Amino acid sequence: MSVNYGSKRVVVGAHYGLRDWLAQRVTAALMVLFTLIVLAQVLLSSGEIGYDKWAGIFSPQWMKALTFTVFIALAYHVWVGMRDVWMDYVKPVGVRLVLQVFTLVWLMSCLGWAIQVLWRL
Repeated sequence: MSVNYGSKRVVVGAHYGLRDWLAQRVTAALMVLFTLIVLAQVLLSSGEIGYDKWAGIFSPQWMKALTFTVFIALAYHVWVGMRDVWMDYVKPVGVRLVLQVFTLVWLMSCLGWAIQVLWRL
């Protein structure tokens, strides 16, 4: 017969802490890299920086794809952060669900707008 000293710890929750922590770091690193690429293009360009210069930077197809990838990373980064805020600080389940759905709808709308802006250039 085994002797039980103390209570057995019961871990509850969704168990995605490490995955979300890593996703936040990877998406942040991607956004920093993208910022450095755009900053290098701006600093290495000559002349006045206006709409034509910005449109020229974002007109190649590879830059549009990279920019949209960064927008997806940004949306996921925001989703992980806001979901954690809603789960930690909003206790009523119904209110938390409404806030999470609103956050998802808003982020998807932002991604749709990003597609429209990027491929209209």
